[in-house]
Amino acid sequence: MPSSIRLGTRISSLARWQAEWVAEELRRRDVEVELVPITTTGDVQREPIKRIGAQGLFTKEIQRALLDGRIDLAVHSLKDLPTEAVPGLCLAAVPQRAPAGDVLVCPEYGLLEKLPPAAVVGTGSLRRQAQLLHERPDLTVEDIRGNVDTRLRKVAEGQYDAIILAEAGLRRLGLADRITQSLPMSLMLPAIGQGALGLESRSDDDATRPSVGRLDHPPSHQAVVAERTMLAALQGGCLAPIAAWARSHDDQLTLTGRVLSVDGSKRLESTLTAAAAEPVLLGECLAGELLAHGAGELVAASRSEPP
Repeated sequence: MPSSIRLGTRISSLARWQAEWVAEELRRRDVEVELVPITTTGDVQREPIKRIGAQGLFTKEIQRALLDGRIDLAVHSLKDLPTEAVPGLCLAAVPQRAPAGDVLVCPEYGLLEKLPPAAVVGTGSLRRQAQLLHERPDLTVEDIRGNVDTRLRKVAEGQYDAIILAEAGLRRLGLADRITQSLPMSLMLPAIGQGALGLESRSDDDATRPSVGRLDHPPSHQAVVAERTMLAALQGGCLAPIAAWARSHDDQLTLTGRVLSVDGSKRLESTLTAAAAEPVLLGECLAGELLAHGAGELVAASRSEPP
């Protein structure tokens, strides 16, 4: 067991909350932890994420610090972590997943169905944009950047009629009272890995990995592996309009995947169930089914869309 684990964290309030939560869980298991703040490209970049178009905006600098030996452990929001493996690093644990879904923050109208035509909804996600427009093509979707507090301030000031955020982030920050509607999975499937944390370490760090592994929650780990495998097989990256939700029941794992056109006019969806011990096979099979119905063309088209 290491005498102390240096835990790298982004500087945003949500990232700090996540890192401090992991640190406290490790300390409860008699592991000393030192937090090491790291600024990432995604934290300082002010352009819309879909215009930047690069994967790993929130993770690369932290992963570099891991490889350089400046830190021993990284805490990622798994929805931000690219599926392509980084040589020398491994996913040491996935703690129990928080609520995976998305929510609406809409101070004036409350519910999505009450928004009037042409109402402005803020989101920086093509996945959310496409699913929203599939349900309500009469709405206006505009990009929004900034941390959670900044986004909430903008909608409170009336810059947007509503915004869409991850439920997990609001609950972790004690801001659940700002939620006006939990969006059903039938309308808004989450991003791959949304609501889950990924604890990443060096593959050869035999001191850190066993300590961190004690925080692993196998059902959550299996679910995100299935989702991430599906995404990798679709070659969609973190920004394409692809959504998925895996959930465990008994010894089974059910995965629903969805691929859309950017404007929401086309939507493909499929659901499969397999043994919980076979999340990779489940993800590959679901991706194959979606590809057989034209998902590859939708993903390719999303890359050619103007920012």
